Amino acid sequence: MNNLRVDLHFDVADDLTDTLLDTIPSQEQVEDWLKVTLDQIKYSKPIELSIRSVSIEESNQLNLTYRNKDSATNVLSFPADIPEFVESNHIGDIAICAQVLCDEAKAQNKAIENHWAHLCVHGLLHLLGYDHITEQDAAEMEAIEIATLSALSIDDPYQVR
Repeated sequence: MNNLRVDLHFDVADDLTDTLLDTIPSQEQVEDWLKVTLDQIKYSKPIELSIRSVSIEESNQLNLTYRNKDSATNVLSFPADIPEFVESNHIGDIAICAQVLCDEAKAQNKAIENHWAHLCVHGLLHLLGYDHITEQDAAEMEAIEIATLSALSIDDPYQVR
């Protein structure tokens, strides 16, 4: 793994249940997942980002405010909009809804920790400019996610079970 500096601010909403709190990975785990992702794409600059585990209500509000969708979602990425003349390593913020994540993991028969890893990788790739709007872009992004998760000994998240 590379020695890139990853400055991660990891925050957890105050209104999560104890059951959900027990599913949240450590900051060290998340940093490892992010570093493996950066290795996979040969990214060589230090980064700074925030990841917040949010409740259903907060996810719904963020999704409504920023995407005009009135529902909670698993992960939202907010790339930083910093002018080029400002020196900063901040690449943006990610919100992950713990309840949606756990519900999806259960429905898809995936380990919760593995789904956490996948959503952290997915969110980071969005912050770095990857997307899945076109089929070609989706194929590229998914290939990176699959390779990254494989490097973490996690099965292909897109494989139908």
